Amino acid sequence: MLVRSLRHRNFQLFFGGQLISLVGTWMQNVAQSWLVYRLTGSSLLLGLVGFWGQIPIFVLAPLGGAVADRVRRRDLLVATQIASMVLAFALAALTLGGALRADNVSWVFVLAALLGAVNAFDVPTRQAFMVQMVGRDDLSNAIALNSSMFNGARIVGPAVAGVLVSAIGEGWCFFANGVSFLAVIAGLLAMRLPDGGPARRHASSKKPSAVADIVEGFSFVARAAPIRALILLLGLASVTAMPYVVLMPIFADGILHGGARGLGLLMGASGVGALAGALTLAARASVGDLGRWVAGATAGFGLSLVLFAASRTFWLSAALLVPVGFFMMVQTTGTNTLIQSMVPDALRGRVLSVYLMMLGGMAPFGALLGGALADRIGAPLTVAAGGAACLVGAAVFASRLASLRPGESALLAARQAEAGENG
Repeated sequence: MLVRSLRHRNFQLFFGGQLISLVGTWMQNVAQSWLVYRLTGSSLLLGLVGFWGQIPIFVLAPLGGAVADRVRRRDLLVATQIASMVLAFALAALTLGGALRADNVSWVFVLAALLGAVNAFDVPTRQAFMVQMVGRDDLSNAIALNSSMFNGARIVGPAVAGVLVSAIGEGWCFFANGVSFLAVIAGLLAMRLPDGGPARRHASSKKPSAVADIVEGFSFVARAAPIRALILLLGLASVTAMPYVVLMPIFADGILHGGARGLGLLMGASGVGALAGALTLAARASVGDLGRWVAGATAGFGLSLVLFAASRTFWLSAALLVPVGFFMMVQTTGTNTLIQSMVPDALRGRVLSVYLMMLGGMAPFGALLGGALADRIGAPLTVAAGGAACLVGAAVFASRLASLRPGESALLAARQAEAGENG
């Protein structure tokens, strides 16, 4: 059943709260990019704000994963959501108060970096919390539905932001995002959870040193060839292809002449494709052959980006962003699902922090590289080069699938045995 994980009350609360909050998050993402572009007109600074917003994830995600495996995950999520809300209100106050100008846009970078630090703890904890809400049997469906929710918000948020930015400015988008966090905080507090949960059950087996915990997570990834290959492919796409999002204001305004409203429509088109990709994965009953899906999706992502970079017509570009979003989502969510299916519960937060480092942590390097390249060779050539790199990575990964399959089967069998012992 497509929505089978929603039969769990805790996941219903999580889903409802997150849906509202993520609409606000996407509004802020689009409005922040537009604010920097409006104040500076610089593609390099667009890349830099992406860099500063995501580099803390690369640095702090391992610590965030270790903390997620040590503490009550619900409590940690409440804390990260409150911190994110405070930062959104601070950005709203600076913008609405007229304090931000071209000569002090660095305040946007500071707040983006602080939010990135919060996300380094929030995202691995949220992903590891899934199994606590729905159990292992419905885990893959919950991951896919969570991605569906993320991308449903990705359709609505940018479209609303495009209208609001044009009508009343970026500051109200930031304020609305701050208010939206109240929904997810309320949902988390309303959950009924067994005492402790997975993090507490494994606490007795933890080494006293947080560094040793982090090393244990990296060591598992290094030994598990299927997980290692998935994470490396994701890191390649994050560095080379995903910076297209950072450069989208240049396409929307300078190339396709759509302005702020056009930016919202382009981001929304990508969100439509990503939502379709997440729902496609949610309809799957098992993880069988998902590795082949990941390889094909990475290739499709690269090819779609090459075609998008060549377009100079607004509506054609918007149409091409639908498969871009679809294939990107199948790759990232398929990778997440496979990893969560193969990882032990005791290591879940730490291994997911490595996944986050590749997905979000490598992105700042891609954003910086993309912004610098776009300044020299233009945004279209930069995006096309990233798409071509994805095609090469997909071909290499596909050629190794047969050799990775025995290791994947062994890890899946071990997790089934673990579930039997715990159940």
